Amino acid sequence: MSPTPPAPATGTPATGGSSDEGPPAGAGGSLWSGLRPLVLRLHFYAGVLVAPFLLVAAVTGLLYAGSLQAEKLVYRHELSVPVGDRELPVSQQVAAARKAHPEGEISAVRPSPEDGATTRVLLSGVEGVDPDHTLAVFVDPYTGEVRGALEQYGSTGALPLRTWIDELHRDLHLGEIGRLYSELAASWLWLITLGGVLLWLGHRRGRRTLRSVARPDRTATGRRRTMSLHGAVGLWAALGLLFLSATGLTWSTYTGANITDLRAALGQTTPTVSATVGGGEHAGHHMGSGSMPGMDMGGTEGGPRHSADVGLDAVLEAARAEGLDNPVEIVPPAGPGGAYVVSQIQRSWPEKQDSVAIDPATGEVTDVQRFADYPVLAKLTRWGIDLHSGVLFGLVNQIALAALALGLILLIVWGYRMWWQRGRSSAFGRPVPRGAWRRVPPYALVPLTAALVVAGYYLPLLGIPLAAFLVLDPLLARLPAVSRRAGGGR
Repeated sequence: MSPTPPAPATGTPATGGSSDEGPPAGAGGSLWSGLRPLVLRLHFYAGVLVAPFLLVAAVTGLLYAGSLQAEKLVYRHELSVPVGDRELPVSQQVAAARKAHPEGEISAVRPSPEDGATTRVLLSGVEGVDPDHTLAVFVDPYTGEVRGALEQYGSTGALPLRTWIDELHRDLHLGEIGRLYSELAASWLWLITLGGVLLWLGHRRGRRTLRSVARPDRTATGRRRTMSLHGAVGLWAALGLLFLSATGLTWSTYTGANITDLRAALGQTTPTVSATVGGGEHAGHHMGSGSMPGMDMGGTEGGPRHSADVGLDAVLEAARAEGLDNPVEIVPPAGPGGAYVVSQIQRSWPEKQDSVAIDPATGEVTDVQRFADYPVLAKLTRWGIDLHSGVLFGLVNQIALAALALGLILLIVWGYRMWWQRGRSSAFGRPVPRGAWRRVPPYALVPLTAALVVAGYYLPLLGIPLAAFLVLDPLLARLPAVSRRAGGGR
C-alpha cells in the first residue's frame, strides 16, 4: 500500500542503536507477533523500492481514465454526424472510403453502431501507419461523406490521443523493455496491499466496529495522523488495488504468458469461430487479419470483387439474422477458402461478444460462437480487462478508476512522508530492523515460504527480487548492528 509502515513493534527501537535482530521465533507468544516484523519489513522495502514504479503507473492510469471521455470531445467531428433519414448500404459507405483512401487493404469495417455515429472502414498496410495499427476512415452513414481518417489501435478502437496515453501507461513508449516497469508494479502491488491491510488491522485490532477501523483518527497529529490517513484510505482502496494488480498482470509480458499457458492447460482459452470454409482442419480466426489483395468487399470502386462473393451487405444481413445486433465488426476472408467473420464488439455491460463465420460464396453461416458458451475463466478475463480499461460500466467505471489512481498516489505520498517523519522531519527514518525471519514460527514459515515460491514462479518480477530479499535478509541479520555515528546514519 506504500512505502512506510506503522512504527516498529513494541520493544523494537525506531531509531536507536540496539540490536536489529529482535527476539527469536515464538518469543511474542502469538502468530501475529511472529509474522508482524516480517510483514513490516517486506511492506517497507517493497514500498520504498517499488513505489516510484507504482507512482508512474498511477499517474498514467489517472490520465487514461480521463482519456475515454476526452477522445469523444477531441474527435467529435470524425465520430459523430447529424442524424439523417436513412442509412446508405454499408457497401456504398465502403466505396466512399476507398475512393478517398485507396491505399492499403481493408482489414475490417465497423458499421455505424447508433444514430448519429459514423462508420469506420479500417485499412491495414498503409504507409506511415504503425504496422500494429490501422487507418480508420470515418464515413457519414447517411450521405457517404468522408469525415476524416485517424490511426486506430486495439479492439476498443482507441484513437491517437487515447493510444498515446495507453502506451505511456503500458510501456512508457519504450516498447517491450518498457513493459517491464508496469509488470513490476503490478506484480508487487498485491503483496504491498495485503501487507498494508494486515499491518493496519493489527494496529487497530482493539477497535470493535468497522467504522472505527476504516476511518482516520481525526484527533491524531504528526506522524500518527499521516499513518491514520494512509491506513484508512489504503483499507478502502485495497480491493480495487488487488483487482488492478490481478487484471494488469493478465496482459503483461512474463506473467501474462504464464496465465495464458495455465488457462490453456485448464481448457479455459477464449474460443473463436472457424474462419475457413469447408471441412478439415480449421485455422482459428484472428481479429486483426487482413483482406485479400484487390478485394473490395462487395464490388465497390476499390477493385474487382472476389469471385463468387455475395457482398458486404448480404454478409451483414446474414449476421443480423443470427442475432448479432450493433455494434459489430466485419472482417473479410483472409485468403482463398476463408470466410467473413462478423463479431459483436460491445465491451460495455451487458457485453456483446457473439461472432459468426459466413461463406462468401453463398452467404450462409458456417460457424457460430456465443459469448454465453465461453469457459468461465475466458469470461472473467474479458470482464476483468474491460473493467480495468474503464469501458465495462462507462463513465462510472472511469470515475472509479480515477479515484483508485488518485488514492494510490496519496498512499505513496503519505508513505514517504511517514518515512520522513520517522526521522523527526529532518531526514528519512531508519529502515525496519533486520532479522524478521527469525521471529516467524516454523509452523507458519514453511507454508508461507511455499506460497511465496509458487507466487514467485508465476510472477517472475516478484519472485526474483523476493528471492534476493529472502537470501540476503537472514545473512544481514547475522552481521553486528552498525552503531549510529554522531550526526549521521539512519
